[in-house]
Amino acid sequence: MRAHDIEAVTDEMVRTLRGHADLDWSAPAGDLTWSCRDTAIHVADDLIVYSAQLAAEAETDYLSFGVSVPDDAGPEEVLRVVDAGGALLASTVRTAHPGARGWHPDGVADPGGFAAMGVVEVLLHTHDIARGLGIGFSLPEDTCRTVLTRLFPDVPADPEDAAATLLWATGRGPLDGHGPVGAWRWDSSVRS
Repeated sequence: MRAHDIEAVTDEMVRTLRGHADLDWSAPAGDLTWSCRDTAIHVADDLIVYSAQLAAEAETDYLSFGVSVPDDAGPEEVLRVVDAGGALLASTVRTAHPGARGWHPDGVADPGGFAAMGVVEVLLHTHDIARGLGIGFSLPEDTCRTVLTRLFPDVPADPEDAAATLLWATGRGPLDGHGPVGAWRWDSSVRS
């Protein structure tokens, strides 16, 4: 995964959700317990924190900070923060040296690993928010296939339907021939 992948999915998230500020952003985001608004803030936080982890090359724990958005900020403002987070992570991935590493609880990651995690956060939570708002969103097949390869080494290799496989691997839907996934984790460790 590369910086342009982060930019592409973040642009798609903002494009998909912008203009729907009149809908109920306090509704649950899909099957999550978080609201649509809180889920979007979670995405922004992850993108910014991933950027900081990689930029600081913090390899032993998370840096001690988080992102907060004022309670009175509406959906459009929250999406601006998501957009900024995507730009920060893309810039950090683009400028990080290949040996840069940063800590994540699912494995110390390199720039490509942080890019893949950011892409997954954006894709999955856009899916969740779109479901909560009752609007359409389709996950891009090629991008799903790439993140499955990078972060989910135990899923079926080269799946016919990569979007459905990513949703299944993260407990968000069924996959023919496979039982449901309860608790799930990705593997962000650096690949040799």
